[in-house]
Amino acid sequence: MRKLTALTALLLSGAIFSAAAFEETTRNNVPDSVIFHSYPLTESTQIVGKDETYLIDPQGVTTLEYVAAHYKLGLSNMIEANPLVDPIVPLKGSNLIVPLRLILPQAKREGIVINSPEMRLYYYHDNVVDVFPIGIGEVGKGTPLNWVTKVERKRANPTWTPTAQMRREAAAAGEPLPAVWPAGPDNPMGLFALYVGKLFAIHGTNADFGIGLRVSHGCVRLRHDDIEYLFNNVPVGTRVAFINQPLKYVKTPDGAIYIEVHQPLSRTVEEFEQTQNQPFDFTPEDQAFFADPEIDQEILQRALQERNGRVILLNPAKF
Repeated sequence: MRKLTALTALLLSGAIFSAAAFEETTRNNVPDSVIFHSYPLTESTQIVGKDETYLIDPQGVTTLEYVAAHYKLGLSNMIEANPLVDPIVPLKGSNLIVPLRLILPQAKREGIVINSPEMRLYYYHDNVVDVFPIGIGEVGKGTPLNWVTKVERKRANPTWTPTAQMRREAAAAGEPLPAVWPAGPDNPMGLFALYVGKLFAIHGTNADFGIGLRVSHGCVRLRHDDIEYLFNNVPVGTRVAFINQPLKYVKTPDGAIYIEVHQPLSRTVEEFEQTQNQPFDFTPEDQAFFADPEIDQEILQRALQERNGRVILLNPAKF
């Protein structure tokens, strides 16, 4: 986790967010139109999307955040899929894996499902699922896990009222906060908010670089276009489920067995800052899945170790 920790510090410092750093130098590789991930659903749909590759212009300059934003992914998705790539200065002329293929989580396919370990929000409606990258709460200010609630209300141009604890922490860091942050593009909540439960929100942000990172005070953040879409399309009363599934797996009707592995969420600052992988809390369902005799155990163990967030076939000998 040390690589991601150091990157988070750089992002929050603003050190790499000059106009030059985000200059468009790879336009031939990414369409100018907004990429929107919406997939048709049937009762048997279990895997959606398709991985792609992105060629970094040999003469250009880019970052993993730039690529993630154009493909509607979180930064952590790109880091997981490209663990040997420097996220700030990736090697010119190299190919990046863009992890767009995914297994749908094991959850009721209704309304909004937020799977924090993979930094994705799923919106199920009208026989489709829309998939968006998110930013979540810092360690110790965690986004809820295993919670079912609903959208209580919506608000355009929200104001932000920092808690007393937030104001104390900000003052101690030499960056005092107002009692109420006025609405507008500089508001940390962005321009749209869906309030879920009583005191929690799914909202925009004035800092897109936090998408795919643990940088909020617990709420779920989305890029502007994504939260605007949800604001305009998600009705008040919509079911919202928060889940914690770093492991997603499925056996398809034709017998193919797949797994998608993400890094579990760190529970303490010490866990977040350590370099080794976080331990999994395997459920009885996980253990039963691992025991399937058709699974190639070597591939499974490699997937559990690498945690690259990609869909991996576990019984290739059959296909």
